[in-house]
Formats: sequence, C-alpha cells, structure tokens
Amino acid sequence: MSSIEKIIEQLKQQSDDRVVVFDKPDVASTPAKTMKASTRNVIDVDFESLGKQGFLLPDETSTQLAEEYRMIKRPLLMNAFGKGAVPVENGNLISVASALPGEGKTFTSLNLAISMAMERDTTVLLVDTDVTNPSLSLLFGQEEAPGLMDVLANDDVDISDVILKTSVDKLRFIPAGQRNPHAAELLASKRMSRFAEEIAERYPDRIIIFDAPPILATSHSALVTNLAGQIVMVVEAGKTLQDKIKEALAQLSRDKVIGLVLNKSRKFIKHGYYGSYGSYGAVDKHEKPE
Repeated sequence: MSSIEKIIEQLKQQSDDRVVVFDKPDVASTPAKTMKASTRNVIDVDFESLGKQGFLLPDETSTQLAEEYRMIKRPLLMNAFGKGAVPVENGNLISVASALPGEGKTFTSLNLAISMAMERDTTVLLVDTDVTNPSLSLLFGQEEAPGLMDVLANDDVDISDVILKTSVDKLRFIPAGQRNPHAAELLASKRMSRFAEEIAERYPDRIIIFDAPPILATSHSALVTNLAGQIVMVVEAGKTLQDKIKEALAQLSRDKVIGLVLNKSRKFIKHGYYGSYGSYGAVDKHEKPE
C-alpha cells in the first residue's frame, strides 16, 4: 500500500465520515497559456486548448469529469449559501490548496470554477492568490495585468478595478497582479484579511475561489488558505508523502470545513469515497491521524 493510500485509509477511519476523498483520472496539471484579453476587461477562453490539456469544458455536461466535479461542488454550494448541516462563516469563500507544488490545485481550481459557473444561479469569482507561481494568471494570459497584489499594495486600487470578465458567462477572474518584493508580507497582512472579508461580504451571492499557494511552500501559505470558510485540499496520488499531508493539515484552522481531492489516481476507490462528496466536512476537529 502506497503512502497516499495509507493516509487515506487513516483519514477515513478517524474522520467520522467527515473527510471525503474524491478520485479522478490522471490528467495534466501543468497549464499552458491558453487565453488572452480581447479587450481590457474580457478574457477569451481558448476551449480547444483547455480540452487538449484535460480541463473541464462548459459544453461537456455528460462526461465523467463533469460528473465528478458535480459531486465535489454540491456540498460546497450548500455550505456557501447556508443550506448545509451547520452555518459556515464566509462559506462562499473557498480555498483550493495542496501541501506541495505540482499536485494539481490549479487544475482543480479552474475545473471547479467552470463547473460552478454552469449552475443557473451561481456566479464565480476565481482569484489567483499564488503570487509566487501564478499559474492561473499565466493560463489566462494575465501575468502582467493588475490584480490582487495591486489591491493590497495600493489604497487607490479597488477590488472592482481588477475583476476581469471571461467568455464563460458567469465566471470572473482576479489575476495575481504585479510582482511585489513584499508579496509575502502583504499576503500575511491585515490588509489581506480585510480583502477576504470584503470580497466575501461584497459579493454574498457569488462563489469566490482562491487558488491558494501550496501550504508547505512558504510561511504565509497557510494564512491565505485559512481565510476561506471552506478548504479543498488536493493530494497527488502515489506521490505526496503521508507526513507532508499531516503537516499541511496541522496548519489548517480547527473551525474550517475541509475536504480532500485525490488527484491523478488510476485506482478506482469503492463507492462511498469515489465520487461521494456528500459528507464533506471538517477533519475530525483537526486531530491529526497517526
């Protein structure tokens, strides 16, 4: 049994059915630039290129990938809009994170955003908060555009100034923004906390998804991840070591709603954990598995 399978088994046994693991096929997780801004405020999405990279496409509603992300998004949406078992503070703010780089969190973030944007009554705002490695901004062709860093560094830049529309009708995007030598301090600052609170409160009818920095990559990563009411942890099957998963989980707040996505797995997980995200929730009051 691999290290990832061991930690999954332990999480299942100790989570009181509140940690749910989702298994998905192996797909490329490193994006290439596939989008461009046709005007200042609209990003044209190159769906053909996205499809070749394995991303979810809006018109592919009957594929396995589309169904898998439906299973992930349902409990997230319920928690976001007060329909879950318990109230979730800032439940409409969701961080997609991982323990280490390269596990597929950006792939998961964009797929989740596209899937949620397909809902009749849901608008999604996707935010690239991984300013050290802004894969989403590169993917959208917006690595030079004003974004999060500009809002945090300048009092005269408003959130609305950096929101870009996309050709996905109900999907909006905030790039990482201009590179800043004080990026780590800005992300760990009260200004970032206020940004998260303001964006959740200003757009209560929207889902806001943070593509968060890998938790173990920098000192500020966990702070950014914990700003959300709900956290989706992406774990790469067969690669992420058990102690790294435990170390990352230990840095998450006890009061957060946390779920796990098992990425790049070729092994089918029996019903109850494969494609079953209905009991998505906190990691057993954040007690670490032994």
